Amino acid sequence: MQPIKYYLTFSLLVFFASCNVSPQAINYGSDGCHYCKMTIVDKVHAAEIVTKKGKAYKFDSTECMINFLKEFDSSEVELFLVNSFTEPEKLTDATKATFLISQNIPSPMGAFLTAFKNEDEAIKIKSEKGGNLYTWQELIKHFK
Repeated sequence: MQPIKYYLTFSLLVFFASCNVSPQAINYGSDGCHYCKMTIVDKVHAAEIVTKKGKAYKFDSTECMINFLKEFDSSEVELFLVNSFTEPEKLTDATKATFLISQNIPSPMGAFLTAFKNEDEAIKIKSEKGGNLYTWQELIKHFK
């Protein structure tokens, strides 16, 4: 009876570990963009989607993530994450971020799209670099 008990315990642990819905670290210089297949190297513009089942899709830019959503069921998504301009490598909630499209801040795929953790940071950089600000919903509409 003991081997069955251990097997069930192990199975439950594997099940719960595989359903962990949380961000996954991006390995810059080695992970590839799920959409365009380029290696993710830019620590300011990377993005990630985590599904409700815990699968992570990594992108070299927010524009790649948005383009991927055109062919993916967004109801399966638990987390939309982006790197913030002022905190490179740190993923933040894209649905709460403010986005700046400015010709003076290049992004990997040429959309000049940069994310900011909060609106105050975005306004400050916009005053220096120019451009237009967007919420997540406005950005989705902009790229349709």
